[in-house]
Amino acid sequence: MEPIRRQDSDDLFEAVVSQDGVMRWLATGRADSRSAAESMCDDHVAHWARHGYGDFAVRDAATHAFLGRVGLRNRARYGTDLGFAVHPRAQGCGIAREAGRACLDLAFHRLALPAVFAFVLPGNAASIAVLRRLGAQEAGTVRSSGLHCLRYRFDPTAEPAATGRALGDGDGGDAELRLRYAPGPGDREDDAALRSGLPDPFDVSGLGLVRADKEHTLTAVCEGRPVASLGWLLRDMAFDGTPRRVAGLGSVLVHPAHRGRGIARTMLSVAVEHARAAGAETVMLLCRPELVPFYTQLGWRQVSAPVSLRQPAGTRLCPLTTMTYDLAELPRPTVSVDLLGLPF
Repeated sequence: MEPIRRQDSDDLFEAVVSQDGVMRWLATGRADSRSAAESMCDDHVAHWARHGYGDFAVRDAATHAFLGRVGLRNRARYGTDLGFAVHPRAQGCGIAREAGRACLDLAFHRLALPAVFAFVLPGNAASIAVLRRLGAQEAGTVRSSGLHCLRYRFDPTAEPAATGRALGDGDGGDAELRLRYAPGPGDREDDAALRSGLPDPFDVSGLGLVRADKEHTLTAVCEGRPVASLGWLLRDMAFDGTPRRVAGLGSVLVHPAHRGRGIARTMLSVAVEHARAAGAETVMLLCRPELVPFYTQLGWRQVSAPVSLRQPAGTRLCPLTTMTYDLAELPRPTVSVDLLGLPF
């Protein structure tokens, strides 16, 4: 299993896109052109770049023959889901189950995701059987791509699955990197070590702001040492005077030696899923204006309404740019946002 590349489009076309018996069960429906396969591969590559995980090309270990694609897809509305599409000649051999187990291992024991979902069309008995063997539980129904789908849910297991080397060395970065979730604000000594004597590029102390302690922490660990951290809190805020449950994210702190590897993007993606699981309707962060393009690329949107926050001396307008990531399709604020507490 290796991340799908643009060069895999011909294999994806032959094994999946051109196969009526496979495409009929996918919510995307029939798309029997090579250009459609190229577009799919481009989407997969973009997803890997944005989230640090995604769909894998699954190949026979002995012959390297392309068997299909299996992977994790982050959906802004629903969260992260497990999906698979296997060539008819490889169906019934346990390929989807083995590759799916490797993906769940990646999700829970490498990325620390709080949950993984799966969507399947009613009547797709083979896929439903695979999901159940992997431990999925029924979780209602949803509409995906305009179609009525059954929804299944996976929760973290006590022990990692025995995946061997199912995931290739190119499976999304440093194979030793793992994310760990823990309640609480994190270790201040770890934060100091991550800065490695350098100033925090996201530091807001010069703005005279007192920040709230975080309630949750995500830490990236490589070779037993922390290399990045991200904290957040949950709070009811006011959007145009209406209460809204919001997860307020602090800045992502990455050790200088590990910057430029996409760790921040992955941690943001995973933190959003923890916020979703905790019942947040919106995720919010405060940043300097020069970072707006970075967050915009990841699906965040800038708030145009004035934002007020609390400080020891009283209420003041936020001097930073406010970005939000919507989880519940609620209206965007047009009049005001009140953090109803300290910034984060």
